[in-house]
Amino acid sequence: MAKKLNSMRILEQHKIPYEVFEYPDSIKDAEEVAEVLGVPYFTVFKTLVVQAVDRPDIKNPYLAIIPSEKQLDLKKMAATAGVKKVRMASQKDAERLTGLQVGGISALALLQKQWDVYLDQSATQLQQIIISAGQRGTQLRVPVIPLLRVIRAKIADISTE
Repeated sequence: MAKKLNSMRILEQHKIPYEVFEYPDSIKDAEEVAEVLGVPYFTVFKTLVVQAVDRPDIKNPYLAIIPSEKQLDLKKMAATAGVKKVRMASQKDAERLTGLQVGGISALALLQKQWDVYLDQSATQLQQIIISAGQRGTQLRVPVIPLLRVIRAKIADISTE
């Protein structure tokens, strides 16, 4: 049984049901996670740390949550965030900014930071999605609509094949 993480406590506080999945923490790739868990890859979403470029006034990064098999479209992401240009944070920067390991970054675990969160619009076609619990090796299957409310995510077209 997985140890209780803050992300799970938050879901419980909001009375949102969830299912825990565990896998070897050496796996960092979301598509590989889907394969190991035996779930459809399009239900596993990855959380990416994105930074505005040339905007020193914007201190906080953004979180982009997209399906495992897709890539973040930086132009769409920038337009959605209302900035000229964005870039993916390096692994080192993502881990420094979040305090979490890549492969374990979670909007739920970072709720107190109040960063802007963007969820790819494809999630609205699903009842539930699987996201990181905030620790590499632990994923949570959660209902989309209640999750949106808790993490205050904006729905946006931010991914590409």
